[in-house]
Amino acid sequence: MATYLYQLSPQEDLTLAKMLVRVNPLVTDNLAGTRSFSAEGYGSVTRIYIVCGEDLAVTEDYQRWMINNYPVKEVLEIKDADHMAMFSKPQELSALLLEIADKYA
Repeated sequence: MATYLYQLSPQEDLTLAKMLVRVNPLVTDNLAGTRSFSAEGYGSVTRIYIVCGEDLAVTEDYQRWMINNYPVKEVLEIKDADHMAMFSKPQELSALLLEIADKYA
């Protein structure tokens, strides 16, 4: 089986990049035109949020904003976890995930 590589022109690169851009609430307050999650889909899922207290990518204030604007069933916390809790606090994260599974599965 042959493998073919295709190199895009700079104009094609730019066109493709523009097509893939999505609104990110971290960089804008203007969410006009974005689709809301439906109660039938997103709303039917039990949501638990684990706050990572030392996350420098998504500040705790923003995490709390997300919790308030997209309500969850329960909020748990790992105070000294950074953005990648699976690397910075793997045992604590695993324990919370097992607790969540036992409680909601």
